Amino acid sequence: MSLGWLRWVWDNRSRVLPLLICSTALLGVYDLAGHPFATLILLLAFVTCFLFSAWTLRSSVPPVGALLAVAVVLRLSLLLLPPTLSDDVYRYIWDGRVASQGINPYLHAPDSSRVAPLRDELWEKVAHRDVETVYPPLAILFFSIASLFRDPVLAWKSLLVVIDLTTCVLLLRLADLWKVPRGRAIGYLWNPLVAIEVAGMGHVDALGVLPLVAGALALSAGRDHASDAWRESSPSARALGTLVAAFAVSLSVLAKLVPLVLLPLWAKLSGRPVVFLASALGVLGIVGLPVLWHTGGVPAGLVTYGVSWEFNGPLYEPLWRLLEVTRADDLIKASIRLAEKLSGAEYGGRLYEWVYPRLLAKVLLGALLVGVVIVSIRRRLDLGSGSLTVLGAVILTSATVYPWYVLWLVPFAALTGRFSWLVLSGTITLAYIPQLLGVPLFPWVYVIVWGPFWVFALVSHRSRRPAAAALRVSD
Repeated sequence: MSLGWLRWVWDNRSRVLPLLICSTALLGVYDLAGHPFATLILLLAFVTCFLFSAWTLRSSVPPVGALLAVAVVLRLSLLLLPPTLSDDVYRYIWDGRVASQGINPYLHAPDSSRVAPLRDELWEKVAHRDVETVYPPLAILFFSIASLFRDPVLAWKSLLVVIDLTTCVLLLRLADLWKVPRGRAIGYLWNPLVAIEVAGMGHVDALGVLPLVAGALALSAGRDHASDAWRESSPSARALGTLVAAFAVSLSVLAKLVPLVLLPLWAKLSGRPVVFLASALGVLGIVGLPVLWHTGGVPAGLVTYGVSWEFNGPLYEPLWRLLEVTRADDLIKASIRLAEKLSGAEYGGRLYEWVYPRLLAKVLLGALLVGVVIVSIRRRLDLGSGSLTVLGAVILTSATVYPWYVLWLVPFAALTGRFSWLVLSGTITLAYIPQLLGVPLFPWVYVIVWGPFWVFALVSHRSRRPAAAALRVSD
């Protein structure tokens, strides 16, 4: 076995060693929430070193062994971190324990008397104990497996690291298939956000990202990524790729609901939209309908999340404040009263309680997301750019954007070379500042988190416009 990758690592030690030092230093801090200033300094250093490496190596073709070796070390160095930045992992294990005992976690919140015999120290660490689970069935299945181990948190995080490293391998294969420089994969493989949120904090999103990347790989087989045309391949091979992609994205949705928005775009790009949608929705129906049947509709936990949760929404934060200042809710209520007078009907009483700035903002941004999905279908977008556009719209229109939510778009941001999104994957870690320092998110932390992304996005957009114009002239 050739060890040429070791020489490459040594030759690029100025890019590799700072990353490894930062990750090791975070392990040295250990209790990240307990040492906020040290944590923030190391996070800034980690992110800066990563962005330098990702930018300077974006056009290179590093050995696969070098890329994976650094990815492995980054994750293993953070595996033993206690999940002090987020307590989600305790909820995962609790939901898994409940399900493994034959109790429906969609019906019984941790505070329910039905699960009282299961309470112990783990239960005390669970947040939002009055809310039923929000996680889909595949996630619950994996939670249940992890809950069976003596140290379920370490078992869960170890499982996620294996899953995430598999994602890294598939992403390198996808880079070769899309004919983009392998160095772009550094945007995911060496990303501090990925290492911290998966290996360190143990977030379930990694479970969904793997089948998503696998689905992109299946959908790309036999296709010219640059022109979105089919290369020489048999119809049966393309049909198989469509079925595999549909199954894979279904698994991703069953881990977390985010990729639902990708179904229309991927169906179009598959070339067999009916087959793709029938296959994907068939899998989701087989697994998901029993949940909806037993809960009598949308699970209560999801409803609570959709209506009540909010944190760090990039468009949501300023929008609801604008609606509140302009008293848009009063205008809408006045319009309802006028409609009642003109029609003689009385229906406003049922509507008034839902007319308030925060919910109005969520409705408007939801409509914007639907519009982006529709436009992504109508425009000629390739798989990478289209997926990034839709997933990016999910992030931008969401009322809640925790750092680990950005994991979903990082693979596509990396391979498409959209550096502004990689910048966001770095600055989003600063969304922990309110928790670490006890300061409000809005406005200053909000600006620190989102400002660099918007600046880079604007600069990138302006730089692409002349290139696009030149391409049209040459055509």
